[in-house]
Amino acid sequence: MATNPMQRKARNSFLLGMLVMLLISGIIIALLFMQLMEKTKKEQQAMKANVKAYVLSEDVSSGQVITTDMLEIKQVDKTLVPSNATSDISLIENYALQDKEGNDIYTKYENNNANLYIRKENKEYQVKQENGTGNYYIERNNNKEYLELNSVPLVAKVSMKANTLITTELLSKSDNLVQNDVRKQEYNMLVLPIDLVSGDYVDIRLMLPSGQDYIVVSKKEVKVPNIAGVDSQDTIWMNLSEDEILHMSCAIYDAYRIKGSKIYATKYTEAGMQEAAKPTYPVNESTSRLLQNDPNILEKAMNEIANRYNEIDASTLRNNYINSEISNQGEQAQTNIETNMQESTTNSKNSRKEYLDSLSGVVD
Repeated sequence: MATNPMQRKARNSFLLGMLVMLLISGIIIALLFMQLMEKTKKEQQAMKANVKAYVLSEDVSSGQVITTDMLEIKQVDKTLVPSNATSDISLIENYALQDKEGNDIYTKYENNNANLYIRKENKEYQVKQENGTGNYYIERNNNKEYLELNSVPLVAKVSMKANTLITTELLSKSDNLVQNDVRKQEYNMLVLPIDLVSGDYVDIRLMLPSGQDYIVVSKKEVKVPNIAGVDSQDTIWMNLSEDEILHMSCAIYDAYRIKGSKIYATKYTEAGMQEAAKPTYPVNESTSRLLQNDPNILEKAMNEIANRYNEIDASTLRNNYINSEISNQGEQAQTNIETNMQESTTNSKNSRKEYLDSLSGVVD
């Protein structure tokens, strides 16, 4: 059937309109698909950028034992997570607080107090800590039953709110709890390693001209003061107990009196794996008397000091080596105190300054 020109024109216009509509629809679908792909790509990138990290599910106070029921894992933007938080998952799992039978120790709040509990043989018992010994126990059948733990408890160094991201800086092993007699001490007369930085662990040692070398305090974390963006060349901070402070003071006094002696810090190469060295330095008689009568020294520290001196025969060491060196100095000993460490200390400080200058890009 023949069609007239008007009909053909209308049909062609209709087909053209349909074609244009299909083309526009195709473009819209393609744009939507591209947007969906871009969104999916960004979501995948965001998922890759996230890491798992532990956060607190409740408030905790400084010194409180951290149990696994107080923690939960959350996906956190990797850029917002400190580097020392990424390994905390394994840390928490390794130190999950249990007894030797594998029973979890958990926390319950009663009258705003956090108490530890354990369930044994389908019965709940409060876990208490014995004064003096620090041992954990439960009371069962009117008797104390001591608990053997499968790990060293982790405690909060500071008070923290719920949802706080857990990092290693916020936790401490219970055998490293800060005791009442611990103070932050500042020293600027020690010979320091040229590459010493905050966070390093050191022994402080006293070396005599005769070659005798004593450990004064062992495995102490060092903080280097930062002034105007530059680390101090000769000053460090350490947290020391009362007996350690007295040992340091006595060692510094001896170092100043004996010409050619040196009191210095030596770094641990793998502090996380190496145990603390046992101090060997014998204090003088007046400091020994002070240690025995100082009310600020904890009983535990006193026992450790007594055991140390019994093992090393401190009085013999003192008389045979350190006192003999001081006697050899004669009147010069007092002058030595005033002139301090002289050449070795100065050289060490200059070397450390050169090292710090190299890190900051300072060129002479």
